[in-house]
Amino acid sequence: MDFVKEMKAKAASQQKNLVFPEGSEPRTIKAARILMDEGLAASITLLGKAEKINAAASAEGVKLDRINLVDPALSSLCDSYANELYEHRKHKGMTPEQAKIDIIDPLRWGAMMIRKGEADAFVAGAENTTGDVLRAGLTIIGTTPGLKTASSCFVMSGMDASYGSEGSLIFSDCAVLPDPSAEQLADIAESAAQSCRELLGIEPVLALLSFSTKGSAKHDLVSKVQQAADILKSRNVNFPFDGELQVDAALVPSVMDSKAPGSSIAGKKVNTLVFPGLEAGNIGYKLVQRFAKANAFGPFLQGFAKPVSDLSRGATVDDIVVTSAVTLARA
Repeated sequence: MDFVKEMKAKAASQQKNLVFPEGSEPRTIKAARILMDEGLAASITLLGKAEKINAAASAEGVKLDRINLVDPALSSLCDSYANELYEHRKHKGMTPEQAKIDIIDPLRWGAMMIRKGEADAFVAGAENTTGDVLRAGLTIIGTTPGLKTASSCFVMSGMDASYGSEGSLIFSDCAVLPDPSAEQLADIAESAAQSCRELLGIEPVLALLSFSTKGSAKHDLVSKVQQAADILKSRNVNFPFDGELQVDAALVPSVMDSKAPGSSIAGKKVNTLVFPGLEAGNIGYKLVQRFAKANAFGPFLQGFAKPVSDLSRGATVDDIVVTSAVTLARA
């Protein structure tokens, strides 16, 4: 599976609209040029002051033809966007005056473009923190209907082809929630299942991981995973899953037969792993990346009503292009 090639092909075929709130950031400008030249988006909007964007582009030798520049503070849509923000957040104490101040922040403006359908995909984080990106997305775009939790996943590929989908799996959550509750873990599982469909193009088979398999250990951390599995059962989710399972039981049929006979996913190949907390998820993906020499694509945010992606502040231009292609492909 050539994950990047597949995501770029999907983005190119869909021709969606992308917004970059960090419009004057040099790596972002370079990525925008590449995305347009490769035909991966119908339109790209850079947010910020036009003079700053133009100066940064000139310094990098990048032409901005066919790329939209929007300064929220000068836009004719400012009042309309501010009113939408006020109506959406007035139950939280938002005032019309504060909405006019808040909406010209590029992160909030970009999120409002997504909310109003004037863009399809949102990518930021080269300058802003993950917390800032998440807040803009959560307060304006919101989460997937029926879920309350935003989380993340990695696409791990290039491993032994006997695992997952020809050596590719979804790992979640490895970047956002340090200690999810049972309900949040169930939300993460639902989001990860959808990510499997969108990113691997296959139906998910999901394992909720722990250091225990079917009650082999007793601990509050084990109980949390068991409760998450019970919540998923009560929701009648549309994918097969089981938990709690140790990772060897989830991935190796002979171990599952020994440790979890009668599992609801016995005989099925697990392709989506849900970790019980951020420590396990973050350590797990990095161990696989280093020891198995696997590719780790992400983290990709999940659980939002519409596609939002967060970048590392150390992201390269290529990282931004790949993340943007994935976000456009999911739109």
